[in-house]
Amino acid sequence: MITLANISKNFGTFEALKNVNLEVQDGEFLALLGPSGSGKTSLLRIIAGLAFPDAGQVSFNHEDVTNLKVAERKVGFVFQHYALFKHMSITDNVGFGLSVRPRSQRSSKAQIRARADELLELVQLGGLGNRFPEQLSGGQRQRVALARALAVEPQLLLLDEPFGALDAKVRKELRRWLRQLHKQMGLTTIFVTHDQEEALELADRVVVMDHGTIEQVGTPEEIYMTPKTGFVSGFVGDTNSIPVTISDGVAKFHDRPINIELAERTSGSARLDFRPHDVTLSENRAGSLPLIVTAVYRRGGEWRVEGSISGLSRVVEIDLDANQPAPALGQRLELHITRSRIFTESGADL
Repeated sequence: MITLANISKNFGTFEALKNVNLEVQDGEFLALLGPSGSGKTSLLRIIAGLAFPDAGQVSFNHEDVTNLKVAERKVGFVFQHYALFKHMSITDNVGFGLSVRPRSQRSSKAQIRARADELLELVQLGGLGNRFPEQLSGGQRQRVALARALAVEPQLLLLDEPFGALDAKVRKELRRWLRQLHKQMGLTTIFVTHDQEEALELADRVVVMDHGTIEQVGTPEEIYMTPKTGFVSGFVGDTNSIPVTISDGVAKFHDRPINIELAERTSGSARLDFRPHDVTLSENRAGSLPLIVTAVYRRGGEWRVEGSISGLSRVVEIDLDANQPAPALGQRLELHITRSRIFTESGADL
């Protein structure tokens, strides 16, 4: 188990991490998700021993490793841009970590080569050991980088934006492959990404970060369906946000009551969030929102409809069944919101 207790890190006057607390279970596949500058990579580097916190403690299985260097933590690290040695063969790249161990701990050249060949088979690159990095595709190079990280038999695997340099098709293929590899090996894995689709597809749990703090930790289902803060709601998935005023358990947009389930709440200003798929069309139903269609395009089996609501400056997006005729530009649709979240002006879930 990996335990982070009250981790803080500053770079000059910039607070990269602010009193972060987190536990990672053995065998877990955990995603650190957030925008640039959220602190996710700084946290990963502190876990690896590539950086050290200004305050707080890092523990591996209840052992304090806060001040141990990366070589002493028994972790494997995979970078976004592979970091392969261009002048070395693929086999030598994979076996590099084993070949530079202290002589007393170093295996023979034959053993190192055998281990490298075994790992290349594992990452589906068997028979390519004599090639050089420039002779491989981007996806193949990233697999080599992963094999090299696994060669030292780490207790923890860390990946920093592992697919960020690859095109969309290759990223999708590698995500599927990595998910199967993790299932096969069961190695505790933490990866950093700003790609929400990647995090929701791969991770057992997702840690959503912003401005050096953890906004929410949960399963992909929990993060997407029950966001705890306005930031998580807006950052993960497509979200429509409408300013509302709450009074006596009723939410109003510009004095127009909105027909949503809402428990009795303190009166005041708030934000109503709903996903594009959380609407149905109604005919002059009380509490519906009138939307004027401004754009329509296909997204798989759905029509993504963009439109405007009088009194709202931002575009609203909804999804409709593409088996039905697409609405016409300029058409008025009455929206009934079937599922929503309410957040205070501070961003907290009500």
